[in-house]
Amino acid sequence: MRAGAGGGWTRRRVLGASLGGAVGLAAAGAGALELVARGVLPGQQVLNRLDGACSVPDPPLAFATPGPSVSGSFYSRARRQPVGYTIAYPPGHQVGSDLPLIIALHPFGAGHERVLTGMTLAQALALRVAGRGGRAEPLPPMAMAAADGGRSYWNPPPGDDPMAMVIDEFIPMCQRMGLGRGHRAVATMGISMGGYGAILLAEKYPTLIRAVAAIGPAIWTSYPQARAVNAGAYASAAAFARADVVTHAPALAGVAVRVACGLSDPFHPGVRAFAQVLPPGAVVDISRGCHSYPFFVAQEPPSLAFLGGHLAGGHLAG
Repeated sequence: MRAGAGGGWTRRRVLGASLGGAVGLAAAGAGALELVARGVLPGQQVLNRLDGACSVPDPPLAFATPGPSVSGSFYSRARRQPVGYTIAYPPGHQVGSDLPLIIALHPFGAGHERVLTGMTLAQALALRVAGRGGRAEPLPPMAMAAADGGRSYWNPPPGDDPMAMVIDEFIPMCQRMGLGRGHRAVATMGISMGGYGAILLAEKYPTLIRAVAAIGPAIWTSYPQARAVNAGAYASAAAFARADVVTHAPALAGVAVRVACGLSDPFHPGVRAFAQVLPPGAVVDISRGCHSYPFFVAQEPPSLAFLGGHLAGGHLAG
């Protein structure tokens, strides 16, 4: 039930499919990844019990010579601490190029240096993806930038506001460098916690964000569920309500959305609830896979192609 190259499942199609076959990590509860990340569950043993539920064909990845990337740090007033960052450029471009921008949000326990699965930001921009006729084609030119957001699921705990850091500090810094300066020339992308953050950012700032791609987004369906797995994810029930991407999904009406999730992903129930309330036209790919490397790396090329297609049409459009 995987979407083909250049395609995807619309909201109506995914809701009409039979999703009763979810097994494996889904049975462990929505949040097994957090238990793995915290050392409560041995991740490899969990995956080994799935009896093939996590099997996803390896995509044939092809890369051009990557463009440059720069890393550094700045003091964030919003986070009250130094924040590391990386900005990557596509092949054939240099620092100072005028390009649309993808803000890539990292997963739980990671930082700006580990945002995607199996590739750096510069490698991701150098991907050659399947185009019309199955030929490998380069992505549209765009930059990717990532900054350290901590472990609070991109919503503000007391004394730390990673979302304000991105909106008020990091994106303006990128724009001063010539990135994301056109009319809605910014997109968001992420995996797991980063996927949730990418959606949350688009919901809060739909006039800024043109498109969002989320892979295995860490969407919980209630505050008690989230707190039972990761007490630090939300400061309170009120904080969860303010950052509940399911409740606030209508805000995405003017944003291009692509969301992908494995049937055996522990966050599948939350993603399914999110898919049910997405505005028409959203692309949803719920297919075989888990909250793990094979699914993530298989979904990165179509996610990047999706964002590239939307950014290419809006850069410097007004």
